[in-house]
Amino acid sequence: MARGYGQFCGVARALEIVGERWGLLVVRDLLVGPRRFSELRRGLPKIPTNVLSTRLRELEAAGVVRRRLLARPETGFEYELTEYGHDLEEAVMAFGRWGARSLGEPGQDEIVTADSLVMALRSTFRPQAARGFRGSFELRMGDVVVHARIDRERLDVATGALAGAELVIETGPILPALMAGEVDPAAAVNGGDVRLTGDARLLDRFVELFQIGSAPTRPGAATIG
Repeated sequence: MARGYGQFCGVARALEIVGERWGLLVVRDLLVGPRRFSELRRGLPKIPTNVLSTRLRELEAAGVVRRRLLARPETGFEYELTEYGHDLEEAVMAFGRWGARSLGEPGQDEIVTADSLVMALRSTFRPQAARGFRGSFELRMGDVVVHARIDRERLDVATGALAGAELVIETGPILPALMAGEVDPAAAVNGGDVRLTGDARLLDRFVELFQIGSAPTRPGAATIG
C-alpha cells in the first residue's frame, strides 16, 4: 500500500490503495475481464515489469485483485478483480468521463488500447438515449477493434470484431471530438476522418448514445456570447 496520507478519510484510503502510479489503469483493464500478466503488460506497454508486479502484489494484498489458476494449471494463472475490486467500476467510469473532457489531441507517444476503448464506451454510454433502440456497432481505431451491442438500455461491449454489426466505424483521433459534439458526424465522414460500412444513418445514433461532456473552459479561452 502507498504511504499513508495521515487522513482518516475514505478518499485518502482509496488513494492509498489504488492511487499509486499505474494502479488504477490495472484496475481499468481488469474491469474488462481477467488478464494474464503478459496480457496486462501488453495492454500497458509503458509500465516497467517490476512496477506491474509491485502494483499487482499491492492490489492483491488490499483485497482488490486475486489470482486464479487457469483451466490447465501448467499454463499458469490470471488476475481478476474481487467483488471489492469490482466495486470500483462506477468510480473508474466516472473518473474516465471526467478525464475525457480534457483529452484534446493525442500526443505522439499516446496510444489507444482495446481495453481502454471498451471502458471509454462503457463510461460514456447514455442509457436514457437508448430507450427502445436495438443495434450493434463495430469500432475500429487502427489495429484496435471493439464492438458494442445495445438492447434498449442494456449495453454489451467487448474487444474484437462483431460479425453482422449494423455499422462499422473506422476512425482515429477525431473520435473524442465526435463524441463531445464538437464535430458534425456528416462533416467527419465527408472529410475522410470517419469511414463507414453498413447503415450510415446509425452514426448519428452512435454519437447520441456515447457522449463526452463539454470540455472545461480554461483561463484566457475565448468565449461566445
